[in-house]
Amino acid sequence: MADLQVLITRLDPSVPMPSYAKPGDAGADLATRVDITLQPGERALVPTGISIALPNGYAAFVHPRSGLAIKHGVSMVNTPGTVDAAFRGELQVILINHDRTEPISFKKGDRVAQLVIQKVERANFVEVRSLPGTERGSGGFGSSGLGAKQ
Repeated sequence: MADLQVLITRLDPSVPMPSYAKPGDAGADLATRVDITLQPGERALVPTGISIALPNGYAAFVHPRSGLAIKHGVSMVNTPGTVDAAFRGELQVILINHDRTEPISFKKGDRVAQLVIQKVERANFVEVRSLPGTERGSGGFGSSGLGAKQ
């Protein structure tokens, strides 16, 4: 049961509406509105044929499909892609073929990405001379993972 209304305009009526494959899925499938082949190492801006209107306080995040990643080495260059509530243009996906030897082809209507819609907070940034301390402090980039000083 959906509890958030998102308005959609299909720029190409033959492209499927975003849809959830299974109950409980977080991401709704997005399809391509064009046929496209990506050579090994190639990236391309792939149009989805839809525009959306999100309510203020929400954003949509475009994620790669895990099946395409594991089976074909296909991902997104900017993952996740962020769609702001005020954006009304066509949703497009920057796909990349990471496979070293095999091209991959998509036909119009093939699922190429997932759209996750989330409530987001708008921050009030307050400049201070120093930040409050924490146990972690400024440690980052693997400071708590393998090889970290315990």
